[in-house]
Amino acid sequence: MKICTAQIRPIKGDVDKNIAIHKKFIALAVAQQADAIFFPELSITGYEPTLAKDLATNQNDARFDDFQHISDNSNITIGVGMPTKHDAGILISMGIFQPHQLRQTYSKQLLHSDELPYFVHGQQQVVLTIEKENIAPAICYESLQPEHVAKAVESGATVYIASVAKPARGIAKAFKHYPIIAKQYSMPVLMANCLGPSDDFESVGQSAIWNQDGLLIGQLDETTEGILLYDTDTEEMLSLI
Repeated sequence: MKICTAQIRPIKGDVDKNIAIHKKFIALAVAQQADAIFFPELSITGYEPTLAKDLATNQNDARFDDFQHISDNSNITIGVGMPTKHDAGILISMGIFQPHQLRQTYSKQLLHSDELPYFVHGQQQVVLTIEKENIAPAICYESLQPEHVAKAVESGATVYIASVAKPARGIAKAFKHYPIIAKQYSMPVLMANCLGPSDDFESVGQSAIWNQDGLLIGQLDETTEGILLYDTDTEEMLSLI
């Protein structure tokens, strides 16, 4: 399976322009015959908790129809970060578009304390089966919590995707934690971080991939948009900007 993480610079609160940015990098992945591509946390709006209530939607929003069409026509799974509405409040979610399937949503289960005034907890882990791999999404803070990855593995995960919006301090923690869990569970870990202003901090990119031995095999820099593509069969990595 060929799986991608995308590093983009979202435009604050501009869903239409961010959809266009997403489509640009999805096209790069499609050109490489990728089976899946995943974007950073809240990538469709930017990580902006104070705007999330007004921007919240769901995976069936007609503005996302192009993602489904691309998925159907190019046989690619697409994971896009978005705030979603729930009876209990607003969720930090990943809208998931798979070929010829109903759209799904995975919502962040473990929230940072700073997020509690704006968001509510998701309730259930999603595991996506693509080719022979089982992919577990994780969203930022929860991806650094040992209990989240443990439960994902219990659910059958063989690949762990961390969709994040992290400043330099958060990236330093990620680069310590992810190789440990990759080696512990013999499972590739892929991180997609965004670039630019995010709430009251600056996201610093450095999206990366660790193989099942916990070795860093690919990384983008702190300024450039692009994708990392990983082949789980050959363990080859490709960087495209």
